[in-house]
Order: sequence, then structure tokens, then C-alpha cells
Amino acid sequence: MKYTIDAADKKIGRIASEAAAILMGKKDVSFAKNTVANAKVEIINAKRAYITAKKRAGGLGDDYVRYTGHRGGIKSQTLGEVIEIGGMKRVFELAVYSMLPKNKLRAPRLKNLTIKD
Repeated sequence: MKYTIDAADKKIGRIASEAAAILMGKKDVSFAKNTVANAKVEIINAKRAYITAKKRAGGLGDDYVRYTGHRGGIKSQTLGEVIEIGGMKRVFELAVYSMLPKNKLRAPRLKNLTIKD
């Protein structure tokens, strides 16, 4: 099945949690944890998602943190920096990625996600 989620004037987390639930197959009658659901999710109007100016500037402590593996290798970016580099598409990818279960099915499930600005 194909699902379309309109992101206009909605918060990122609400859209990402809905997309993650669909990708896991929780909306299907034949739900199974150990399989990839036959569901495609398309998020449209990603640029029009609701973000406050304070959150975009990083004033609320919401940073995107990653670790390189070396000493002193913690790299962090604010939401505004992530939007400048990868656009809203990257923000939604990271949000849905973090809401999916951390197992071998995460990557195949993310292939069923498309985001359009």
C-alpha cells in the first residue's frame, strides 16, 4: 500500500512517528515484527513543516550528535545547520531513522520512505 503524509503546518516529530508506524507495518492487519511491511510512505510539502525560530537556531538544546570513534570526536549540529546542508529532506530522514527499531530491518524499511519538498 502507498501512504501519503502532508507535512504542511505540522511538527516534524508528529509526521515522523506516523511514518515510522506505517513503515513498521503497525497499520496493517497482518502485522509481524520480524518482516518488512509492504507499505510505501511518501512525505510531501516537507519545506512547509512547522518549526519555531528558536528551535531552528538551536536554542532548545535539540542537537544532532554523532561520534566519529576517535577521542574528542563528538560532532554536533543544530537543526538550522542540518537544514542548510541537507534540507528538510535530511531532517525527516533522521527523525524517522531514529524512531525505527535498531535492528537489521531498519535499512530495508527506510528504502520505502520518500520525501518531497
